[in-house]
Amino acid sequence: MTKKKGLAHIYSSDNNTIIHITDMSGAESISRYTGGMVTEQDRNKGAPFAAMQAAKKAAKDAKEKGIKKVDIKVRAPGGHGSKSPGSGAQPAIRAIARAGMKIGKIEDITPIPHDSTRRPGGKRGKRV
Repeated sequence: MTKKKGLAHIYSSDNNTIIHITDMSGAESISRYTGGMVTEQDRNKGAPFAAMQAAKKAAKDAKEKGIKKVDIKVRAPGGHGSKSPGSGAQPAIRAIARAGMKIGKIEDITPIPHDSTRRPGGKRGKRV
C-alpha cells in the first residue's frame, strides 16, 4: 500500500472505546481495535488504559501498512445519549501521537439532534 495518509475514527463511550483507521475515503479499513480486545475484564473496556493500548496496536498496524499521517474524527454516542466523548478518547489520541504518527486535524463528529424524536422513558420518566 503506497498511501501515506489515513483517517482515525475514535468512538468513545463510557463502556468502550473503538479505534478504526481507514483510508482517506473511509471505505477501506486498515486497522481496527477496541478496548474489549485488549483487556480481560468487561468493566475495564472503557478505561483510559485500555483505549491507550488499543490505539497503540491500531497505529502499529497502520504504520506497517504504510500510513504515516492521520486525521482524527472523535465521536461520542450522541443522539439521546451522552454528547461528550468517554474517558478513553484523549488517551487514544495521545497514544496514536506517541506511536510515531503525524496528526493532521482533530474533529468532533458527534451527532447532535436538532429537536429530534421523543426521548425514551415514557410519560413518567425512566424507572430506577
